[in-house]
Amino acid sequence: MEQARRQACVHKVPICFPRSVETSVAAGLGSVGCTGAVGPIVRVPTLEGVTVLRMDNVGIVFDDLDAAVAFFVELGLELQGKMTVEGEWSDRVVGLDGQRVDVAMMRTPDGHSKLELMSYQKPTMISPEPKNAPPNTLGIRRLMFAVDDIEDAIARLRTHDAELIGEVVRYEDIFLLCYVRGPEGVIVALAEELS
Repeated sequence: MEQARRQACVHKVPICFPRSVETSVAAGLGSVGCTGAVGPIVRVPTLEGVTVLRMDNVGIVFDDLDAAVAFFVELGLELQGKMTVEGEWSDRVVGLDGQRVDVAMMRTPDGHSKLELMSYQKPTMISPEPKNAPPNTLGIRRLMFAVDDIEDAIARLRTHDAELIGEVVRYEDIFLLCYVRGPEGVIVALAEELS
């Protein structure tokens, strides 16, 4: 069974829904178990023997950092802390001279995923075009979160000016799914497992 899990993690990771390892492997899907959320961390060798241990966080830039924090707190993430980052070392990392950025680190309730929310004091932030790009636009388009009550999550996020993009759809008898647009046009997908 462990060998089957490892092979599923190595070869079949096109999508990750909030399922158990056994269900996901049987369905041919990757699962959170592949990253260590369920069971042991599986180390998968990549080019030149380099191994990715985990995805540490996803960074998103917002004009209004407090509004972004409030949005993700409403969704159920925990604010771990805020700080301002600047200095020669950070200029060199991001490739922006004289940068100064406010950062808020958010963590999912299970402790396995993080969002790094940022707002640049300098240099001036740049708006993408179009601002509210549709889901088929090139680049990172959305973040997906498993929720326990999709309708409640939508209602709470609407108090933070979130908008439902399409509609809530039932996928067989497995999930309720939807896309919601949040601060700075970020698309948040919600998935409620039915069972």
